[in-house]
Amino acid sequence: MNMQGKVAIVTGGARGIGKAVCDGFRARGALVYTIDILPCDGGYLGDISQQSSLDGFVDWVLAKHPQIDYLVNNAMLTRGGLDACSFDDFNHVLHVGITAPYYLAKRFQPFFAEGAAIVNISSTRHAMSQSNTESYTAAKGGITSLTHALAVTLAGKVRVNAIAPGWIDTTASTFSEPDRLQHPVGRVGVPSDIVNTVLFLCGQESAFITGHVIPVDGGMSKRMIYHGDEGWVYHPLDANKASR
Repeated sequence: MNMQGKVAIVTGGARGIGKAVCDGFRARGALVYTIDILPCDGGYLGDISQQSSLDGFVDWVLAKHPQIDYLVNNAMLTRGGLDACSFDDFNHVLHVGITAPYYLAKRFQPFFAEGAAIVNISSTRHAMSQSNTESYTAAKGGITSLTHALAVTLAGKVRVNAIAPGWIDTTASTFSEPDRLQHPVGRVGVPSDIVNTVLFLCGQESAFITGHVIPVDGGMSKRMIYHGDEGWVYHPLDANKASR
């Protein structure tokens, strides 16, 4: 997949999945611009929860390139849920996870090149939850819906899709057999699983796909397990803990 000379915008590119996506674009010849609250090579230092940072970033990119080809909305955080998340914390997460992707699409709209694509990083948590994850889950639900709304508005100009990662390990950890086997594919995910899907959705190989959310979770969200099934035991006194 040759992306020589294409311009890719990635939010949250300093580490984790975002950094891997940046590296994936660069390996295929694309010019990459990222924004993060952490310093990153060649990136723009800024907080995407703030309109001033978003405007500064967009102006910085457009001063270098009059057109862009790909926008990947990856940056995200969590502030928990009903146990600890305040009014301001909840809105901060929504600003990062929904408002910023919307505003970047709005600002870049006149400057997308022919064949451009937006890829939003959602999560399987847009459709399933653990307790006290309301801030993160709500934001992922929002960006999932934002995806099909943008796809319709930008029809004929920009394709817009989302990826819903499951458990993705960004620290090269070692996992137990139960951790691996709860995934039908037999392993925990790695950043390259997401990178490959991002690149596919940006390329012409996916030219007939828009407005969709693609789960990349090793099938984990499709495995139905009941108490006592396959040795799994539910501990009702602590709903956050389960064992095999």
